[in-house]
Amino acid sequence: MEIAKVMKKTIVDLLKQGKRIDERKVDEFRKLDIKLDISKNAEGSAMVELGKTKVMAGVKIDLVEPFQDAPDAGVLIVNAEFMPLAYSEFEPGPPGVEAIELARIVDRGIRESEFIDFKKLCVEKGKKVYGIFIDIYVLNHDGNLIDASFLASIAALLNARLPKIEKVEDSYRVVYGEKTKQKLPLSNIPFMTTVFKINDSMFIDANLIEEKASETKVSIAYCFDKNKANIHAIQKLGSGTFSYEELEKIIKLSQKGAEFLMKNFLSKIGSK
Repeated sequence: MEIAKVMKKTIVDLLKQGKRIDERKVDEFRKLDIKLDISKNAEGSAMVELGKTKVMAGVKIDLVEPFQDAPDAGVLIVNAEFMPLAYSEFEPGPPGVEAIELARIVDRGIRESEFIDFKKLCVEKGKKVYGIFIDIYVLNHDGNLIDASFLASIAALLNARLPKIEKVEDSYRVVYGEKTKQKLPLSNIPFMTTVFKINDSMFIDANLIEEKASETKVSIAYCFDKNKANIHAIQKLGSGTFSYEELEKIIKLSQKGAEFLMKNFLSKIGSK
């Protein structure tokens, strides 16, 4: 979807004044809503609504063979599917470039923050480990899919319970349909904020029109330790460039956004 030149000019002119077309400030998120345990078939699930953007994430846990270079560590695989009903430009079929890119950013943010203790997901070294599969479904696209998808994935992981397993001869198998009360081995919760840039203006949580008008964006994953913000992953998307001063501004904006998400997230689902 291309936006009209007059609309882009309006967006640019408003941003110069620190305003936006939906009357938010440049550092303000849209209304956030989170629902847990929305799928009976998944080990963990969540739905996030960020304004009109709606994303669902489901976590499936299975027993898999470990990677050869990590025989005693669990496995994480993230996939994203852009449902055709979510947006007119989404097409049916295998994941496109944007879906693959989104899945990789979510994966990197989770992995680099060390949110999951993969060593504790080993069942028998070199033979069987738990494999965590996160499936992200975009149900309605109105901008900023990255932050919504990341938050939904984190909520689904927190909501997940390990399935029951049993030993069969010299191997193991999952007893499907039977969950245990054991949660995943998780630590400090990471939060991701994406900063968008149009000309010299930067802002967070772009709606669809703002995102289409933007030149580039940067997604940053944070963990908070005693109110100290630690950056764990950064991903730049788009062809635009940033000056050193702009990068400083991006970090301040993204950190403020991550703090907002943390407070709202914990208030809605608790710190479990």
